[in-house]
Formats: sequence, structure tokens, C-alpha cells
Amino acid sequence: MKNLYLMRHAKSSWDDPVRSDIERPLNPRGQRDALRMGEVLGARLAPMTFHVSPAARAQLTFSGLQMRWPGLTASHGLTIPALYTFDYRALIQWMAGQGTETQSLALVGHNPGLTDLINFLVGHDTLTNLPTAGWVELALDMEGWAEMPRAEGSGQLDYRLFPRELSEAI
Repeated sequence: MKNLYLMRHAKSSWDDPVRSDIERPLNPRGQRDALRMGEVLGARLAPMTFHVSPAARAQLTFSGLQMRWPGLTASHGLTIPALYTFDYRALIQWMAGQGTETQSLALVGHNPGLTDLINFLVGHDTLTNLPTAGWVELALDMEGWAEMPRAEGSGQLDYRLFPRELSEAI
């Protein structure tokens, strides 16, 4: 059994038309949601290694988590160029190379890749859209990550948390 934690980057800014897609930062709502999600997730989970897209919005989402997740430090974030993708098949390919010894993976990445990955692993109608700063936890019935290309339908959605479900007090 493997565990997969997926988070879509928080809401990004489109204010600067000169910036490339990979350079876009978070907007104020995205900054707030990353902090709020870090607080709630940090209250229920131990710090873990995150594999983060190099996109500024993904990096800033991880930084926001870190600020409110007790024990989560910058060293828990690994920048993975292959995660700057919008294609779930590229995510599967990257995960398939992670070996057997790693029990769980946590990714901060992009849509539609993450939503499509969830639907591939759990079922095609599981989620219509993983919202910005949305988090899901999947349990995968497999021995090693190399099985990912053949893992269609082998997952179970164990937990999900979306910013709109959080109290405004957080």
C-alpha cells in the first residue's frame, strides 16, 4: 500500500501580462489559502517531504504551508522540474521512477494534471476539479511506484480538504 498526497497550488495572480506562466506568483487569496491550509493540515499530519513544481505559484504555496505547519521546514521541499506539467501521464511517469522503498509521496502541482490523476487512480467521476489550494489523500493498492502506469482504478480517496471548507477564522 502506498500513500499519495496531492495539492494544487494556491490561487495565482494574472496581474502582470509580461510574466511567463512559470513566474506567476500567488494573489492575496492564494497567499491566505496556503497559510490556512498549512495550519489545518499541520494540525493533523506530521511534517513530510513535498515534491514541488518549480513554478513560482507552487513554490509560494509550499512556503505558505511551511509558515503554519509546525515542524515543516524549507528542507522538506524538493523542487522537481518534471512536476511543472499539466498532464497526468507525465506525473505518472515521474512517480513510477520513485522506487519501492518510498512509502508516500506528497506533490504540489498543477491542473488539469492533478484532477486527471485523481480520476485515473480512483475513478473517472471522482472529482470534477481539484480547486486551487485543494488537498487530497489517496491510498494506492500497489507494492511499488513502478506500478503507477497500471494503477488505474487502484486508489481510494481517503481524505480531501478544500479552502472553501475552512472557517474564515483560520
